[in-house]
Amino acid sequence: MIDFNANVRPEEMERIVNFDLANAFIDAQVEAIRAQVGDKKVLLALSGGVDSSVVAALLIKAIGKQLVCVHVNHGLMRKDESEGVVKMFRDELDANLIYVDATDRFLDLLAGVSDPEKKRKIIGKEFIEVFADEARKLEGVEFLGQGTIYPDILESIKQAEGKQAVKSHHNVGGLPEDLQFALVEPLKLLFKDEVRVVGEALGLPHAMVYRQPFPGPGLGVRCLGAITRDRLHALREADAILREEFDNCGLAEKVWQYFVVVPDIKSVGVKNESRYEGWPAIIRAVNTTDAMSATVEEIPYPVLHKIVARITAEVEGINRVLMDLTPKPVGTIEWE
Repeated sequence: MIDFNANVRPEEMERIVNFDLANAFIDAQVEAIRAQVGDKKVLLALSGGVDSSVVAALLIKAIGKQLVCVHVNHGLMRKDESEGVVKMFRDELDANLIYVDATDRFLDLLAGVSDPEKKRKIIGKEFIEVFADEARKLEGVEFLGQGTIYPDILESIKQAEGKQAVKSHHNVGGLPEDLQFALVEPLKLLFKDEVRVVGEALGLPHAMVYRQPFPGPGLGVRCLGAITRDRLHALREADAILREEFDNCGLAEKVWQYFVVVPDIKSVGVKNESRYEGWPAIIRAVNTTDAMSATVEEIPYPVLHKIVARITAEVEGINRVLMDLTPKPVGTIEWE
């Protein structure tokens, strides 16, 4: 019998490539989770990303209301993203879900901060604080559920004797010392493609299981420079139009990652026969296999023209639409 609590994937473990193998994995994990948790509660930070969503669905199947999900809306989510998480997990999966709208808390802290690394640190630190605040209100929680997957484990293992690990394993690092939890990591031996197969076998929507990578700081690193609420709103609306048009023309399944960034610069435009100063919306669409390098996806001109027309007509504050054609290297996938 495979030990799913091991930190090294057994050689005899089959790749999960179909629903039969996924269901066998799910059955084994449900049994293991119930044996580990007993009648205690498990706390999970549910971002709505692939890994946390699949872990949540698996834990719901195993222990139901003993799972407490906390979804923190930091105000930097994509359009309707938090609402989608709540609808899926609270309304459709009947999850025990705590929704925290911390938009003002985050945006107030970020006001005037333009340095990307400072923004990331503020967002990361405050997320931990908000999550910890909610955890302290709960009783009977002894376990922390996490969406750790096998690449995370591999990146934590020293590459050779005497050399540093690529990065430390992201368990409870950063949580306050008074929050002592044992870990529940049911996906820790799976690769990302296997996680997606398991997610679909659990009944999660295809769009959620194949959700694009989204940075932890969310739109905070796509609203370039110091974040303002009006520019953040414009970014969210422009990004939603891009996503809708990619869905309509079939590019959504073809492109690994696509998004809009809006920098803190303005140019002169014309609107209603008058001078109109606005921000540019910059489209980025890339494909990659390992995220170490990336190529730019070619978007048909008719699709681009429609996106440009919609963004400039429908989004207040945007007067130009640009296309980033820089591969990685020399560019990075994200701008900040």
